[in-house]
Amino acid sequence: MAESKAKADPAATRRVLVVEDEEIQATLLAEALRTEGFAVDVLLRGAEAVDYVRRERPSAVLLDLVLPDTDGFEVCREIRAFSTVPLIMITGRVEEIDRLLGLELGADDYVCKPYQPREVVARVRALLRRSIDWRDAVSDSRLSLDESTFQARWEGKRLDLTAVEFRLLKALGERPGRVLSRSQLLDAIYADFRAVSDRTVDSHIKNLRRKIGEACPGADPVESVYGVGYRLLLQE
Repeated sequence: MAESKAKADPAATRRVLVVEDEEIQATLLAEALRTEGFAVDVLLRGAEAVDYVRRERPSAVLLDLVLPDTDGFEVCREIRAFSTVPLIMITGRVEEIDRLLGLELGADDYVCKPYQPREVVARVRALLRRSIDWRDAVSDSRLSLDESTFQARWEGKRLDLTAVEFRLLKALGERPGRVLSRSQLLDAIYADFRAVSDRTVDSHIKNLRRKIGEACPGADPVESVYGVGYRLLLQE
């Protein structure tokens, strides 16, 4: 029973890194997270964040974009070069271009200041819950994704995927055998629900299929369902 409860609770034994140079904001956010059962580390400067993530492998990162020593976008870019840790950008920038750039660089969510700490905590819990569901969904299957190294494998063969392709494969793998519409897949790979053509998914699917086929000749687990969307077949 204890093990089941721990798996169901995304806060159980989870550590969150808060990168925020405004000490009052950082303290309030850290307290809100600790109240919900998370362990929290706070960094006031961005230069230390990349090494921390590489060394400590936190369960999630809350990253301010405006930092005194470096740009939050650059921190995100460096983290995404080796890790798919759930990452939420927090900033006072409200322009759409900033949100889009952050999400293109691999952020999973974007929160604008001022915010309620409880809202941020809820977003962290949701991201971690999806991460737990994902690991359970793909266990003992032909597909494996290592979110700590940003690597995907099909039948043991490494796939050289972009960040968007990785998230697309993850979304399909979370519900193997179930059809996901293009709209659902867009929501999964672009967290801001931006106005992008549904056909954008087709291009990513085409590239994903090609890369799986190159790694494992003859393999084509992504099935098109005419007029609906796509599904991933994990069974032999």
